[in-house]
Amino acid sequence: MGNTKKQLHLGVFLLNTGQHVGGWRHPETHADRLLDLSFYQDFARLSERGLFDTILALEQIAIGEQNGKVAEERSIPTPDTLTLLSVMAAVTEKIGLTATLSTTYNDPYHVAARFATLDHLSGGRAGWNMVTSQDPRVASQFSKDAHMDHALRYQRANEFVDVAMKLWDSWEEDALISKQSSGQYLDPAKVHDINHTGTYFSINGTSYIPRPIQGHPVLFQAGSSGSGLQFAAQKAEVVFTAQDNLRDALDYYANLKGMLKSHGRRPEQLHILPGLAPILGSTEHEAKVRETYFNELVLPDIAVKTLSGTIEVDLSSYPLDGPFPYWEINAEANNNKKSRLQLLKDLGQREQWTVRQMSKHVVSAGGHHTFAGTPERLADLMEHWLDQGACDGFNIMPSHYLRGLEEFVDHVIPILQKRGRYRTEYTGNTLRDHLGLTPPVNRWSALSTPSSK
Repeated sequence: MGNTKKQLHLGVFLLNTGQHVGGWRHPETHADRLLDLSFYQDFARLSERGLFDTILALEQIAIGEQNGKVAEERSIPTPDTLTLLSVMAAVTEKIGLTATLSTTYNDPYHVAARFATLDHLSGGRAGWNMVTSQDPRVASQFSKDAHMDHALRYQRANEFVDVAMKLWDSWEEDALISKQSSGQYLDPAKVHDINHTGTYFSINGTSYIPRPIQGHPVLFQAGSSGSGLQFAAQKAEVVFTAQDNLRDALDYYANLKGMLKSHGRRPEQLHILPGLAPILGSTEHEAKVRETYFNELVLPDIAVKTLSGTIEVDLSSYPLDGPFPYWEINAEANNNKKSRLQLLKDLGQREQWTVRQMSKHVVSAGGHHTFAGTPERLADLMEHWLDQGACDGFNIMPSHYLRGLEEFVDHVIPILQKRGRYRTEYTGNTLRDHLGLTPPVNRWSALSTPSSK
């Protein structure tokens, strides 16, 4: 009898030297290799050994101060995402390669070409994590006076992706002939001008890269505000979300899946993967000791400054062991990261934590679900969330590289495989294959006569 258990989809995060803010100081961490080609190749090979659906490379294009306080204290730099994934494509064969790239501070013509290039060079493994950028400091780096309004950022993002899709479709699948004998390189009747005129973009012409192998790279999205959810329901094929407890994850899952029908989409066309930040040990006690050690690597002052920058509230006057002032968080009026602020406000109110306790939570996973325990217990949690209908899998956010990733691959993946919850080998070649997503139909090939646009 075949395996009828629901299967987990897993992505793995690549950000600096790991998810934990203090992870870069851990003696196991390769903090000095962030500009070393071999570090990223090692990361890619290890991730592919773990049979992950995809690597998800995070973008970090702003560093500095916020509200007069250091917003974060983690290792930098974070190299260009598409360049990193091209390096990884060269040493892997199957694993997906998903790059975060902002729709607010880029141009769709260039972005569409870069992702089409990655998809071709990797054999159909490209994904695009479509973010609108939440950090207001970025604006001045791109000659802007201020960050675009939250709702407008998503409107622009929606049109941005529409343009990219038109560009990917501008070459039909068989447009590239490359007949040396006849001297005909492409069939001009099968390469189309997109003639796009919209609110934010007016673009004529065609892509200079043939249609991607997957049709379109897989579209990832990571916003959970009202505008972000609408964008996800319309465009996303995978959503990365921060849910720190099962109840909220169940509500989020049901809500977003329920929004798909009004856009003519089915629930299986969108995978929801909450972030999961594990710290593992051979016993519960060992894992808790390790978690404490990681948290103590972040100086209390830095942890509070990190929390201040995250919630955009100056906490310097609040006692470290006094109540966390969740009431000071104004998520609704925030133009940058509404959903993350609301999550942390709800958490602070629910748990009644101190400033110290909340700061430790934020440096561990930035509001994502944290776990400290044995591999067996982690596998239990992952199965439970999946079976309850809280997710379709997880984005694993290792505390530190490469050791934290290696522990998950060596100790958690085999348990999930033994329980029939995870693949024992890749059965396809593209990222769409791994995710069970069908390639989109080319809008031109679907027409009986190309001229009847």
